[in-house]
Amino acid sequence: MLTNNSLKYHFHPAKGWINDPNGLSYFKGKYHIFYQNQPDVEYPCSTAIWGHAVTENFRDYEELPPALVNDRPYDRLGVWSGTAIEYGGMLYAFYASVTEQGRQTISVARSEDGFHFEKYAGNPVVSEHPAETGNNFRDPAVMKDGDRVYMVVASADTERHSGTLLLYVSDNCFDWKYIGVLREYPGARFCECPSFIKYGEGYILSVSVDTGNGHYFEVLYGNFDGLRFAPEIVSHFQKGPDEYAGQIFLAPDGRAILMSWIPGWQYQPKQKCIGCLSLPLELTVDNASREILAYPIAEVRDLVSADGTVNDAYVKETYVDRGREVYIELTSVPDP
Repeated sequence: MLTNNSLKYHFHPAKGWINDPNGLSYFKGKYHIFYQNQPDVEYPCSTAIWGHAVTENFRDYEELPPALVNDRPYDRLGVWSGTAIEYGGMLYAFYASVTEQGRQTISVARSEDGFHFEKYAGNPVVSEHPAETGNNFRDPAVMKDGDRVYMVVASADTERHSGTLLLYVSDNCFDWKYIGVLREYPGARFCECPSFIKYGEGYILSVSVDTGNGHYFEVLYGNFDGLRFAPEIVSHFQKGPDEYAGQIFLAPDGRAILMSWIPGWQYQPKQKCIGCLSLPLELTVDNASREILAYPIAEVRDLVSADGTVNDAYVKETYVDRGREVYIELTSVPDP
């Protein structure tokens, strides 16, 4: 069992509830880690804000005052999940805003320094969406590509069990045009928390899919022509019940980095803080195996101070009795 009092390298706030990582970005010399936060509760309620932390190495985090709070009529019921990009020398944060009437919309705020944000006077920037895609409309993933900016929004019809990713385009981050459905997930209760980035010669698209009986994290690599995304490689990460809502962003050296939410609500004791974020993983595209691979980033691997090896072991139950933080590489062969 992991409690927040025992965590050293997994980021968590000093108090309250944490869930989806939001707006992961590198801006003016620091990695900015925004996240869904409800600082005065130990279990999710009806509103959320964007908590904020910064790091230079993914080992030492500085928790900061909240970046975005629900202080406008258009986001009174929550500043929910989204992404951030650098545009015109400023950091733009796009988020799902829920109005006083409960309508789900998309809004934006921007910052010159990455710490103090000003909400756009014309919010919400997307206030309507296709009715046939359902009443759930959230989690904007924004990517700058050339002179245009693209936004992927997760939508779902919970009655028909159908999830969709919707595509929008803009020339200025404020005025958005709906293009159409980018990808569909029939049978899904929800599809949530997409990411969309340019990576190498192609593009990476990701989404968390809730089937109603479980969930999985889908990562796709392929081509994008401004209208359609054509996947060449599709990988499903079955990360277990304690990891969800992964978000992928680009480091300044070109690495695609993934961080996710680790809930822990089923077993963590009641304490000041519930949940944490995962250690960051670097994603790579393996064209030979036609897979997308994930591995702890170098900054985390460098933390290993001692190691040992066990070969040809039959593992039924084991205990680790040394080290407060443990890194395990496991190659498993199932019973014949």
